[in-house]
Order: sequence, then structure tokens, then C-alpha cells
Amino acid sequence: MGNPFKQSQTRRAFDEDGARKTSIGGQALIEGIMMRGSTHWSVAVREPSGTIHIEEHELASGKDEHAWMRWPLVRGCVALIESLGLGFKALEIAAKHAFNDAGSDEEEFGKGAMTLSLVLGVLLGVALFILAPALVANLLVGDYDTNFVAWNLVDGIARVAVFIFYVWLIGRMGDIKRMFAYHGAEHKTIHCYEHELELTPENARQFPRLHVRCGTAFLIMVMIIAIFVYSLVPLGPLFEQLGITNSVAKFLLVLAVRLAFLPVIAGISYEITVKWAGAHPENPLVKVILWPGMQMQRLTTNEPDDAQLECAIAAMNKVLSHEASAK
Repeated sequence: MGNPFKQSQTRRAFDEDGARKTSIGGQALIEGIMMRGSTHWSVAVREPSGTIHIEEHELASGKDEHAWMRWPLVRGCVALIESLGLGFKALEIAAKHAFNDAGSDEEEFGKGAMTLSLVLGVLLGVALFILAPALVANLLVGDYDTNFVAWNLVDGIARVAVFIFYVWLIGRMGDIKRMFAYHGAEHKTIHCYEHELELTPENARQFPRLHVRCGTAFLIMVMIIAIFVYSLVPLGPLFEQLGITNSVAKFLLVLAVRLAFLPVIAGISYEITVKWAGAHPENPLVKVILWPGMQMQRLTTNEPDDAQLECAIAAMNKVLSHEASAK
């Protein structure tokens, strides 16, 4: 497949290594890829018959007129919420076309199963990445106000360790291995577009499967930023003001504060990984800061085959047809 979008030389933008700047990103799905542009998003899924199902949708934010939603920090929270919603819709589409043939009953069951999976996934995420690390910190350090700096450090290290082990563990599963290969196909296709080559499996295959604007790097940055943010907000004075002395009550309040600060942490992480690092990938400081997230991608991406690259290219081409008219 060729690239339908070729800008004129006067309208190109390049980053420091000569590649075109773009905000296009994506997500690996069940037997497919979701690509997101500035105004539209698309899904390409390999059906059991071998054909590729492609569909596109308009982004709500593409026609949003609220300027405050594009403020620094705020835009990161907005992007995160929108990405979660789009991810759920894209996964639903992929599940329908990758496995289901037809039939309203099957489709309705699939939607219910996806909703249940999302709810369980959120609960599992809170338990694994907020509750479990906090319990480890309490066991190793004691109550939060015993030494809140050490407590936050242990909590943060435990969170990163749990995340790495979790990703490594699920990466042993066959279906997840294939999804991680689609993740690699997404990155290679974006690289290919950024370097202005025709979008073909042959051209995309030569690029690395790691990319600076990856959700994995974002998640690692969230965990690192969380350590600093939580350490700057000691809760000892709040315990005293509220008259809280019970260990369980202290623990629950710490968890509540952690959940409340997640939007702030997500906003800061978005500014660093997406806005700053994405615009300056060759900056030495960027490479140092994003190194942990880039290395983590070695677990969350696999080398794709040509069929998977074809899916990624199909999704990219659909998005690019709208990016051209949006310029």
C-alpha cells in the first residue's frame, strides 16, 4: 500500500534527526491496530477469512472548542481519559471482527464481556499497582508517617517491580505475544511514516520496534513521577489535623490521596513524554529520562510479520487521508 499523504516541502516539519514530526499514535488490538490522528481514528483488524476489516471514526476532541482542555497538565488528563475510551471502543471492534462471524446475540454478549473485562481490569490495576505496593511499603517501613520519604520510595519501587513482572508474565501467553507483535507493527509503521518512506511492509520492517512516543514509556514515567509527587506531599500534618492515629485509617487515607493525585501525575507525565520528549527525541536528556520506558518496550513489543504490518499500514493510511485535509 502506498502513502496517500505527501506534504509539500514547505509544509514539512522535522525533528532533530530529520524525521517528520507527527502526533499520530496507536494501540495494539486483538489481531489488529488502532491508529489515532488529530481529527479521526481508525481500526484495522485481520478477520478469520484473512481479509482486513477497516473502519474509521471522528474524534470528539477534533471538533472541541474548549480552550482550557488544551492547557498544559489539563490536556494530559483529557488525553488519558479519551485514550481509555477509544481503547475500549477499538478493542470491542477488534473482538467482534477477529473472532465473531455475525449475529446480534453474539455481538451483545461480546459487548457485555468487554465491559466486564474493563471493570475487572480497573479493579485489578488498583489492586496491583496501588494497593499491593502500599502494603509492601507498610510491611517494610511501617506506618506512612514513620518515615514518609522511605515509605514513598519503597512504594514506588514496588510498583515498578510489580508492573515489570506483570508485563513479563502475561507476555508468555500466546494471544498476548501476538498482540505485542501488533504493537511492534504499530511502531514500525509510525517510524516509516515519520521518515517519509512509502508505507509498505518492506519499508516498515527495517525500523526498530521501539518508539519514544509509546504508552509503555508513558506508564513508566507515571510511576517515576509518582514517587516525586507523593514525596512532596507529606500526610503527617493531615493525620494530626484530623486526629487520625489508627494504622488502618492512615493507610486508607494514603490510598485515597494517591488516587486523587493520579490526574496531576498523568498530566505531568504527558507533558514530559508526549509533548517535550516527543518533540525532541534526539535530545540527550530526553534519551536519559525515557531510557527506562524504552527498555520496557522490549517486553511489550515483538517483531511483527508482514500480515501484521499490513494491518498497521491500513489503519495508518485511513487516518492519513484525514490528516491531509486537516493541514
